[in-house]
Amino acid sequence: MTSDAHRAIEAVWRIESARLIAGLTRLVRDVGVAEDLAQDALVAALEQWPASGVPDNPGAWLMATAKHRAIDGLRRGKMLERKHEELGAELEARQETAPDFDAAIDDHVGDDLLRLMFISCHPVLSTEARTALTLRLLGGLTTEEIARAFLVPVATIAQRIVRAKRTLAEARVPFEVPRGAELAARLASVLEVIYLVFNEGYSATAGDDWVRPALCEDALRLGRILAELMNEPEVHGLVALMEIQASRLRARVGPSGEPILLLDQDRARWDHLLVRRGLAALERAEELGGSLGPYALQAAIAACHARAPTPEQTDWTRITALYDALAQLAPSPVVELNRGVAYGMAFGPAAGLEIVDALVSQPALERYHLLWSVRGDLLAKLGRFEDARMEFERAASMTLNARERDLLLARAAKIP
Repeated sequence: MTSDAHRAIEAVWRIESARLIAGLTRLVRDVGVAEDLAQDALVAALEQWPASGVPDNPGAWLMATAKHRAIDGLRRGKMLERKHEELGAELEARQETAPDFDAAIDDHVGDDLLRLMFISCHPVLSTEARTALTLRLLGGLTTEEIARAFLVPVATIAQRIVRAKRTLAEARVPFEVPRGAELAARLASVLEVIYLVFNEGYSATAGDDWVRPALCEDALRLGRILAELMNEPEVHGLVALMEIQASRLRARVGPSGEPILLLDQDRARWDHLLVRRGLAALERAEELGGSLGPYALQAAIAACHARAPTPEQTDWTRITALYDALAQLAPSPVVELNRGVAYGMAFGPAAGLEIVDALVSQPALERYHLLWSVRGDLLAKLGRFEDARMEFERAASMTLNARERDLLLARAAKIP
């Protein structure tokens, strides 16, 4: 196979795989079978396109190939329990009533993608399984790419994906968008997975890289698709948050990959197109909802930084008010820690340390390195240098990210 053909097939798969799997899932009602059919179509493309060339409409070619394999499988009775004659006739009847199969798929593509998101992020699955399955089915990532992104063995990711598809099949999870009271809870699960993927790219929890922009791009793409399909304030709030945070990616690392903290970043290197997109998404969230939800509140905090030409011009008083609202709406130790940082900037390090010290005894944060690095920063500002050095060293011993460890040790070494 030529390298050009290989790159073309990879690009097509990235663009078309989610749409393909979503459309097939609507037909066969089993996400695992749908992915198998999509993979079969990909194999056929790998075999045929290097010789025949990439079709004018590669997505339609993949869908038609997968559809024919679905009909063959149904006729053999290997995919569903109903009689193969009935199923084969049913699909053929659908084809007769909609002879342009690919146009029919296009008619449903938005609905199908939305349904696929809700299936991939179903609460019946663990968070890890939801994340892996979403990246596989909607992100178009291979098992190896997902494993590399999260620094876990390939076999572990493969097992998560296989078990997730089996769990969905056994639970008979319907291929539909939930309604009524169930929608809010299920949507929260979808948003959680997308932001988890983004955060792992924005601030890697382990490994040698401080950021992994490809994961941020995957999450942003999923968030933008969701925002096009669902006009919900928190969806736009999450997109706003990710757009604004992603705008800083180039400024978050130095020439050698070393981390650069927010207040030390060259703001001229921020991507101002992403900033504008984020502010527009935040405005949309505010228009749709009376009061801001957790993601929109975080986006409003990020917007305060984005609007400040310099660190000194940051509206820290407004940020503290936003964190107060977030702590009331979605209380958590991490929110409280960030609230302490904001109070330290707005009202002095002693005010911030009072909030942070109240978190020291919480088991949930005992091994959370950022608690100790924040405490170290506040102690240094108060002139308690020896205590500050100890906290930075403690934080360095807890992080699994090599770049972050080096940063924390360097901060400890700079203490007078």
